[in-house]
Amino acid sequence: MNILRRTLIASVAVAAFATSPFAASADGLIAIITPSHDNPFFKAEAVGAEARAKDLGYETLVLVHDDDANKQSELFDTAIARGAKAIILDNAGADATVGAVKRAKDAGIPSFLIDREITESGIAVSQIVSNNYQGAQLGAEEFVKLMGEKGKFAELVGKESDTNAGIRSSGYHDIIDQYPDMEMVAQQSANWSQTEAYSKMETILQANPEIKGVISGNDTMAMGAWAALEAAGRTDVIVVGFDGSNDVRDSIKAGGIKATVLQPAYRQAQLAVEQADQYLKTGKTGQDEKQLMDCVLINSDNAGKLETFALAE
Repeated sequence: MNILRRTLIASVAVAAFATSPFAASADGLIAIITPSHDNPFFKAEAVGAEARAKDLGYETLVLVHDDDANKQSELFDTAIARGAKAIILDNAGADATVGAVKRAKDAGIPSFLIDREITESGIAVSQIVSNNYQGAQLGAEEFVKLMGEKGKFAELVGKESDTNAGIRSSGYHDIIDQYPDMEMVAQQSANWSQTEAYSKMETILQANPEIKGVISGNDTMAMGAWAALEAAGRTDVIVVGFDGSNDVRDSIKAGGIKATVLQPAYRQAQLAVEQADQYLKTGKTGQDEKQLMDCVLINSDNAGKLETFALAE
């Protein structure tokens, strides 16, 4: 092969790589790994992180682990193999994620966690999470008020492997349990799922027809519970969720679900990208590893200002 032909082939290869969707920009590639986008909360995280990363000049690789720690581990391997500069992560388990984050760190790739913490400190650069306990207390206070401080209620709990599920439940009960006339007649996990919540609510309602309220660990389960209650003609039951989704916003405005608690998913994801950018450029974020963002109660008073997990000023 003559020199001219070799040079021409090399030039074509370089040009092809530069225009390939797998080619990183000058600033590099940021991998964004979240649970399934079927849940609008996690979709908002991915959209927010991707938009901010592109604004800052990065290519993005958006991946979904479906709350499967083994799949998450494979996605970390993909990010490492692709030479990602940083990983933005909403993880698939507080314990199960530690090894993957360590592996990325050993490969020189810093991780910036959002929404869910892991059980070790010092291996992720940032862990930016909503103040789930504070938010749960807000939701519980509203729930108790709506219930008139008395009556039978059920609680739908999130996935047991998710630290947030336990924190929110604790926050709820630290408020509700102060009221002796509030009686919990059922507490079941619906694994953050709308379909499971619908099924569980049907069963709870059959066993406890006198139920007056339902407090849910997230909005997706709240929507499932509300659908089951509507189907049973029980729109008198008070339902309170947690997340601040557009679906629950619309339900509140229509007089259905009564309240939710906004955790700022979109902004949280953007903040993680901004800290990743600063860390890559300066070697530090200027923030502590563990960072809490306060939640906001959403009810009929302010639901009209809510849009995609953000509250308009």
